[in-house]
Amino acid sequence: MIELTLDEVARATAGRLVANGADPLTVVTGESQTDSREVRPGQIFFARRGEETDGHLFAGKAVAAGAALLVVERQLDEPVPQIVVADATDALGALATEVVRRMRERGDLTIVGITGSNGKTTTKNLVAEMAKRLGPTVASEKSFNNEVGGPLTMLRVDDTTRTLVAEMGASAEGEIARLTAMAPPHIGVVLSVGLAHAGEFGGIETTFRTKSEMVRDLPDTAVAVLNRDDPRVAKMADLTRARVRWFGLHPEADVRASDVDSSAEGTRFTLHATLPSGESAQSPVHFRVLGEHHVMNALAAAAVGLELGLPLVDIVETLEAATLAAPGRMQVLGGRDGITIVNDAYNASPDSMSAALRTLAQIRKPDGRSVAVLGAMSELGEYSIEEHIRIGLQAVRLRISELVVVGAEARHLHISAINEGSWDGESVFFETQDEAYDYLERTLQPGDTVLVKSSNSAGLQSLGDRLGEAHA
Repeated sequence: MIELTLDEVARATAGRLVANGADPLTVVTGESQTDSREVRPGQIFFARRGEETDGHLFAGKAVAAGAALLVVERQLDEPVPQIVVADATDALGALATEVVRRMRERGDLTIVGITGSNGKTTTKNLVAEMAKRLGPTVASEKSFNNEVGGPLTMLRVDDTTRTLVAEMGASAEGEIARLTAMAPPHIGVVLSVGLAHAGEFGGIETTFRTKSEMVRDLPDTAVAVLNRDDPRVAKMADLTRARVRWFGLHPEADVRASDVDSSAEGTRFTLHATLPSGESAQSPVHFRVLGEHHVMNALAAAAVGLELGLPLVDIVETLEAATLAAPGRMQVLGGRDGITIVNDAYNASPDSMSAALRTLAQIRKPDGRSVAVLGAMSELGEYSIEEHIRIGLQAVRLRISELVVVGAEARHLHISAINEGSWDGESVFFETQDEAYDYLERTLQPGDTVLVKSSNSAGLQSLGDRLGEAHA
């Protein structure tokens, strides 16, 4: 964090300083934390009240770990400075807003905001690697993209930071707008509008309105990087004052791909780009992140890289250096007896599930089977049954060799595959991961390619890891 005095932090958060003997002009620079287990000496601990616990109960542990300041909703009997606020979560956002405002006013900080129903983390990681070529960069860790994770990322900005790459997610209208108000993007990216979290949003049109919050308030000096291939994202060009930069496979996209060829070694394509000078350029790319659908994330990142001022050669080098979208996302494991495990169970939506199945069909070995181990897709609301049925049909029509469905919430996927009538026993169902693991260990054959895919809440990532370790 940039240097702020205790008094400045109190004013930024509209709080009351309880100095406990400290000088109000004492400077704090440590990162902020909301988890006492993550606190390091000199950091700030925000005692949030959550749905299941209360951060105030862990303030003592934060102090023992070296917290220099507590932000609390009630004064505690702890021997360190405290700032008493009405709401610790609101205070976290307010402090982030102040830090970013100061850095923006200095003109040293470029902010890239990224949202979309799918691909946020992969794109964020690629953009961050590109930005690092230009100077110190702060990017969201893991999938820190909500009202807590967003500000925690922003508060890692310090006097040396040149680029902030912020993943901005939402589960309701107004949440992306809240994050963009904290850190107004110079470059706002919208990847897709799909059914991920549609149950929480209340429908696809609400999802559209929510994702469009990324670009609605951008000034005419900013840039909106939009997916030309997604009709809903393309409509956002009419909702923003910002200059639009298109990416996609569409021939009118400013940054596009052609000659796309996907395999188990990644995807090869030709990158075409309209440079800031107006000239056209192209380059072959071997993008080793597994899954043809990740090409769209690579194109979005390339568009941002050009806006940041990177030459095309540096952008291509960054793309070709990437080997993994993120842990648990199309992560290739195993290898013994030619058995390949693709662990993609960090998260799942209908779009990403469909894309992963297509990838499995493309990369299966000629003499081996394709095995899809699938769990539930969460947060789909009224669309849940319909979408699980559709994925079951797709697995059959892609001629996936075997479907292993895990968990009661995914049962409709299994029933759908059976009812398609194309198979005879090639779809099996298990209530638990352990049952599925035991079955797979008995039946996997040399040369098999296995996809493990589900929403994070279904917990199949650990099953993918177990299978990977067993066949390493």
